[in-house]
Amino acid sequence: MPPTGAFTAVTARKTFDKPVSVERTHSLSTSPSPAATGSTNASDNGKRDWPPSVRSYVQRSFADGNILPGIDRSEMEIKLKQVISQSVEAGTLVTIDWDKLPLPQIMIRDERARSHNLQFLSSPPAQHGRSTFTNEATPNKRKSSDLESLDDTTNRALPWRQSDDRDSFESRVSYPDKRPKNGAGPTNGSSKSTQITEGRKKRFQTATSGTSPVTSLRPWRPVSNHDAEPAEPKGPIVGRCQELEKKYFRLTSAPNPDTVRPLHVLEKTLDLLKRKWRREKKYPYICDQFKSLRQDLTVQRIKTAFTVDAYEIHARIALEEGDLSEYNQCQTQLRALYAQNLGGHPTEFLAYRILYFLHTSNRTDMNDVLANLTPTEKQDPAVKHALDSRSALALGNYHRFFELYLNTPNMGAYLTDMFVARERLSALSAVCKVYKPDVKLRFITEELGFDADEESARFICDQGGPHLLDARDGGVYLLTGKAPGFFEPALKAASSRPNTKAAV
Repeated sequence: MPPTGAFTAVTARKTFDKPVSVERTHSLSTSPSPAATGSTNASDNGKRDWPPSVRSYVQRSFADGNILPGIDRSEMEIKLKQVISQSVEAGTLVTIDWDKLPLPQIMIRDERARSHNLQFLSSPPAQHGRSTFTNEATPNKRKSSDLESLDDTTNRALPWRQSDDRDSFESRVSYPDKRPKNGAGPTNGSSKSTQITEGRKKRFQTATSGTSPVTSLRPWRPVSNHDAEPAEPKGPIVGRCQELEKKYFRLTSAPNPDTVRPLHVLEKTLDLLKRKWRREKKYPYICDQFKSLRQDLTVQRIKTAFTVDAYEIHARIALEEGDLSEYNQCQTQLRALYAQNLGGHPTEFLAYRILYFLHTSNRTDMNDVLANLTPTEKQDPAVKHALDSRSALALGNYHRFFELYLNTPNMGAYLTDMFVARERLSALSAVCKVYKPDVKLRFITEELGFDADEESARFICDQGGPHLLDARDGGVYLLTGKAPGFFEPALKAASSRPNTKAAV
């Protein structure tokens, strides 16, 4: 190969068209015409005439249909330049079958997958639960990474690595010299983070016995068969436990089939839990048993109509007990199960989501829900009621809101009860500004959805306003003229965003 200069000559652009991606990757453009270069040889200008198969490979790499999400164009260009450079140095530019060679984006994805096992133990603990290369189909659907093809990719010999010339890439990489300068040992000024990093590297080297330190520090190096960790069994497990009741324990290792109940046992367990809930009403026990049931469904990857039924029942019980943490976990899983058309009551829980967002004042997620509603869902009675409640609160029409509150379908009243006190304070503030000098307590009872005058009077006294109640003429009056802004501090405190664990 003739020597080239320290620069690459390019042809001046004469149009405003977007440059072809081939020119950006190692100058893989068509050789200039004799009219543009005269009789000068292409090799004299630092260019070469690339084979048509290489040009076709580059064009396919940047085709719109072959672009993978999560891989930048700059990464593809660097990888493409590396592949072609190695093939030129190894003398295999013409012998490689470029039509069958994986595209650079495919190589990048496979290298990330292979290096994940090595980087997992050396990464900070806070990052162990998240993969940086997994592509999810939808943001609202939980999926596990499918790594079944990694073994074939790791063991397959890549065409551009068939050469024994390994210095083509490694000789150009400079590794940081971590030896102390001038023979000096570690100084007292070394930071705590540096010491933690070194300790983590030592633990990683100890955990991967049989792997040299150089290999552990170079995640881009292909992992050989004797260095790879034993592969976990593929596919879901099938439980063998026959006990109907089992305490919930958070998994810290691979599940044991002897402690996991199969589907037919779980069905009997659900019937037992429903009977015990109706008879005993012991929520801590019922919640623990339902979490154990959900765990057995998850580890066995059971996603059927029975799964939907189990999550719906647990969500309703948690809603009845005011346990928003467990309710939100069930609600999140139900959204993914409803997307698979497994049955259940999707519109009922859609109405619960709208009421929940009214409780948390989450306008962003509320707008997302409203944007995704279909005409059929809007006609459902439960969803229509939730939308009317949202509209009444948005317009400040407390009269309409409390009418809807007294006629809430299904179990939506449990969610509405969580923020009805806030809306009553808002309505009382409006009444005190409009009605002067007083108003009958019976009017407050009817307008704010109380069951009796005693309940409305107790609510006002709980806010520190017994002096605002006046009994005369055979009735009780609220002295609105003496209460300008009296309920504002309580309203401000009640309007603060609720602190809910495990938000949707």
